[in-house]
Amino acid sequence: MKQLDHILIVDDDRDIREMVADYLQKNGLRTTVAADGREMRAVLDTHAVDLIVLDVMMPGEDGLVLCRNLRASKHRSIPVLMLTARDDATDRIIGLEMGADDYVVKPFSARELLARINAVIRRTRMLPPNLQISEASRLIAFGQWRLDTSARHLLDEQDTVIALSGAEFRLLRVFLDHPQRVLSRDQLLNLTQGRDAEHFDRSIDLLVSRLRQRLQDGAREQTYIKTVRSEGYVFSMPVTLVGDEA
Repeated sequence: MKQLDHILIVDDDRDIREMVADYLQKNGLRTTVAADGREMRAVLDTHAVDLIVLDVMMPGEDGLVLCRNLRASKHRSIPVLMLTARDDATDRIIGLEMGADDYVVKPFSARELLARINAVIRRTRMLPPNLQISEASRLIAFGQWRLDTSARHLLDEQDTVIALSGAEFRLLRVFLDHPQRVLSRDQLLNLTQGRDAEHFDRSIDLLVSRLRQRLQDGAREQTYIKTVRSEGYVFSMPVTLVGDEA
């Protein structure tokens, strides 16, 4: 028998927790609820979770802090869908940069939430197998750089650490998983931000520009990320894993 996907709902509003849990259960998902970060961590330490629905506006540790800390923990690979009460593009971008995979604005339709949960889980499972890199092989090398997939930062030839935002890390990771392959803006948007939205239709261009700055890859030189006119972008540098022999 196929095991049901397990969704952890973290929200300080009991009515919302119970409403979401009840609806998801009626639609074939297994749920656990938590009122705050402490309860969330307790669940994660004792249960396997397939996705976390995380409210942004909570007292104490808010959802943005919890998401950021989650991405730096051993549970970093669990997808996160954030609930926000503010339909503000800046807030949503911050959430995505903290490592969220998608977001839903309150008040929301339970049916839309279910659709987005299923889409995030499906997209996560469609990612290439080499996303599941062993601890010994956590470094990905390309050109003069190495990406530490565990710490989520870059290392140059002198082992200097270059910090990446959550969005920059996800975009670079998508490129490294698909080298020498042209990826359209829509593909990059879906793989990094989890949805098609008019408000973000040019966000990939801005994010590519920021990532090029991190890689010291000038828009003219385009050593690493090349623009393919009318099609999208291609990561042109060969990619290798480091540490397989360990």
